[in-house]
Amino acid sequence: QLQLVESGGGLVQPGGSLRLSCVASGFTLGYATIGWFRQAPGKEREGVSCISTSGAMTNYADSVKGRFTISRDNAKSTVYLQMNSLKPEDTAVYYCAAQPGNRITVRDMCATQIATYWGQGTQVTVSS
Repeated sequence: QLQLVESGGGLVQPGGSLRLSCVASGFTLGYATIGWFRQAPGKEREGVSCISTSGAMTNYADSVKGRFTISRDNAKSTVYLQMNSLKPEDTAVYYCAAQPGNRITVRDMCATQIATYWGQGTQVTVSS
């Protein structure tokens, strides 16, 4: 069964940090372009960060540049999103998604949200 499972969300104070993980099962994560997306209450889902199959190419939303870092460990079938200097406006459900192959660019994946597989999401709440 093909599955993506996110973890690492929670409640954190402004300025704090969290690291999200996305673990894949049922397929080889290393063959997929991966993206992190988020949806805040009352807002549309948006692309946060995307990473190529090798990890060499990354893309970030302007709102998270310099604060978030995406990385991957293909041997562990895991993609991470390190989130630092968190702000209340980062509060959202965060989803990871996978698009098999490397034909889609990381920029396009984040912009179009095209992905075959989606996780169930993990809640991130930034509040004092």
